[in-house]
Amino acid sequence: MACWLLKTEPSDYSFADLQRDGQTAWEGVTNALAVKHLQAMKKSDDVLLYHTGKEKAVVGLAKVVKAERGLVTIKAGLPLRRAVTLAEIKAQKNLADWTLVRMGRLSVVPVTNAQWDAVLAMGRQTTPTA
Repeated sequence: MACWLLKTEPSDYSFADLQRDGQTAWEGVTNALAVKHLQAMKKSDDVLLYHTGKEKAVVGLAKVVKAERGLVTIKAGLPLRRAVTLAEIKAQKNLADWTLVRMGRLSVVPVTNAQWDAVLAMGRQTTPTA
């Protein structure tokens, strides 16, 4: 099972929208590398949902429930206890090589198990790290 990060502009479609809808088809991806990542997704893969724009933060979890030839449907999971900002992610030396950090405009990003665990650990905290 793989892990992914999907970016969305919250004014277009937010994590709250996904929670309300329950699930959604992930559409509108045009970048060739991002499309390649979508095509690599499989049913049951885990997803971090990231708000772009002013927020720039991982805000919640989702699961791939359908994946066929790059057509992906995700189901809402739980919100993080607190959003994990891009600034916090960039401050972690162990996350410096993450595609999210190196290729900031890419809308579909693979996530290693170590990156997944690091983001979830930061998102469970109730106060920001020093």
